[in-house]
Amino acid sequence: MDVAKRWLLLFFKGMAMGAADVVPGVSGGTIAFISGIYEELLDSIRSVNFRSLKLLLSHGPRVFWQAINGNFLLALFSGIVLSIASLAKLVSHLLQAQPILVWSFFFGLIVASIIYIFRQLPHLRWQEWLALSLGTVFALAISFASPTQGSEGLLAVYLSGAIAICAMILPGVSGSFILLLLGMYSVMIDAVSELHWQLLLMFVLGCATGLMAFARLLAWLLHRYHSVTIALLTGFLVGSLLIVWPWRETLEVMIDGRGREVVLSSRLLLPAEFARVTGLDPRTLLAMGCMAAGLILVLGLEYLGGQRRKL
Repeated sequence: MDVAKRWLLLFFKGMAMGAADVVPGVSGGTIAFISGIYEELLDSIRSVNFRSLKLLLSHGPRVFWQAINGNFLLALFSGIVLSIASLAKLVSHLLQAQPILVWSFFFGLIVASIIYIFRQLPHLRWQEWLALSLGTVFALAISFASPTQGSEGLLAVYLSGAIAICAMILPGVSGSFILLLLGMYSVMIDAVSELHWQLLLMFVLGCATGLMAFARLLAWLLHRYHSVTIALLTGFLVGSLLIVWPWRETLEVMIDGRGREVVLSSRLLLPAEFARVTGLDPRTLLAMGCMAAGLILVLGLEYLGGQRRKL
């Protein structure tokens, strides 16, 4: 029964990661980091290699499955895939209908994540501060980059998958936001919604390629330079706060290949200034409530996880 609960919990964590990956500005890696499965995820992905394939040929499927932590990967990625397939339209609708509230909730999630991670780094040396600064600057540079025009060519879709998946497993760096910068976000959202299998297959192949290579690098860094790498990942989260700030004025847009507006640049505003500049209701109290909900969710999960470890 405990095993079944563990796999069900992993499945729901995968669904949360998938839902986050659909949102431009939020990373599924952030959810993995928050939920305490980040390092196990990287190690499990890294274990899919030539050595495990040799085990498959020499000792059979059962030994191979155990070597790659197959139950963990199956439960998690089943949740991710189901979430992306089922929530793509819903998340897109919510971002259009209630953008301030959605961004506020994710802002709270990320702030709580930063608090959670900092508790794991009680003694910061100059190396950690440098890594934290570099991660912050990198995330800010991405947030201020301008989107390009995308393409439905199979090679473009493959390469975008390989690049975006690297961001999807980095806390604070959104794979969806990278797709937006590459001009591929609307292409892939439509491919998911319309079940365009050829594009989806090429994207998945690109993701698999990028994931296998990048997960190995991250896992190696975490094992060799754990605190510095954690500080770097925390910097990504700090820098991403600007990406998900709820109140902003759109300065420049472009029309993508499907006739949709893509924001090229925007200006961050305080709620009162947002109301004055845009003439829209900043919904400040509701937004603060959503931020608080994100904070409570993460810190509450951290508290419950700590209580379970004491038992």
